[in-house]
Amino acid sequence: MRRLALAIGLVGALALAAGVALSMAAPPLGSDERAAIAALGPWPPPATRDASNRVSGRAEAVALGETLFHSTRLSTVGGLRCATCHEPWRRFSDGRALALGAQTGGRHTPGLLNVRLQHWFGWDGANDSLWSQSIRPMLDPREMRSDAAHIARALREDDVLRRLYAAAFARPPPADDEAALVDAGKALAAYQETLMSERTAFDAFRDALVRGDGDAMQRYPATAQRGLRLFVGRGRCAACHAGPGLSDGEFHRSRISSRLPDGTADGGRALGVAKLMANPYARSGRFADDPVAPGAAPPAEPGAFRTPGLREVGATAPYMHDGSVANLCDAVLPHAALDGATVPALTLAERRDVVAFLRTLGAPQAAIVDEDALVCR
Repeated sequence: MRRLALAIGLVGALALAAGVALSMAAPPLGSDERAAIAALGPWPPPATRDASNRVSGRAEAVALGETLFHSTRLSTVGGLRCATCHEPWRRFSDGRALALGAQTGGRHTPGLLNVRLQHWFGWDGANDSLWSQSIRPMLDPREMRSDAAHIARALREDDVLRRLYAAAFARPPPADDEAALVDAGKALAAYQETLMSERTAFDAFRDALVRGDGDAMQRYPATAQRGLRLFVGRGRCAACHAGPGLSDGEFHRSRISSRLPDGTADGGRALGVAKLMANPYARSGRFADDPVAPGAAPPAEPGAFRTPGLREVGATAPYMHDGSVANLCDAVLPHAALDGATVPALTLAERRDVVAFLRTLGAPQAAIVDEDALVCR
């Protein structure tokens, strides 16, 4: 009788434990959630060519671009390279709040991983191609402080660069200094197009969801699953951080006001559009290989900045266009306020879950992070 009572008690305890586990389990994903999660992939996306850059996708141009990226010959400031601000071991960012070239800049250095997915470049979108964006820091006096003559001379006089240029463009470096500058930008762009982040734990979960593999989905951490549901649901993060690169590539008004080195307010997109319309290297200009017709100035809301992609976000602190936020949980905070009375703000626990999800957007074996930047207190 005692054994029977013990057996009944054990069965009851197991049933109670199962009931508690079921009550704590997250409800199944709804159809809208599944569609929203599926839209964040697949990864990696298929490679595409930039029609405005005739050497886009060419291996010879990639080789020239990679050499230029690591060369000190492009700058008039000793020792300065593209890789100075875009360090490969930091996931092609620099870990600084503000860019530091020939002098301190006014904005944070964005990472270059997945840059080929963008259609506007820079925080303010002042360039509409990756090759024109690559020209900008070479000419900027605060960055590489160079000019067309200096770049052209490097291509003509450096034996390695001259040989790589001939292989990429099927001719020697041109006598026209500006044409040589543009070609350097196009080779740099061809190289940067190859800088793609790796697949992640999130990608494995997303793909398992799409194919209906419940066992594989269970390997994804529960905290990350809760954060992902907030990301695509009540948090509305995916409204801007959309698509496989987790960015819509467009401009949204920042909740953080910042100033440029001269003390003036950073106009963001408004400043970028003014620069774009005067940019001699725009896709509608004579240097584009497949030029587009000039169009009207795009919308330019003051204080709006391009939505950054979130892949490898755990390894690329600090955050925001001015690098003013050191902690990823704090970076979520301004957006967590949502719409006040109409949509409740995310709690600290919910922000922790969102950060747990964001941490799965990087390759663990490759991430170089400051753990303090990932802690929600």
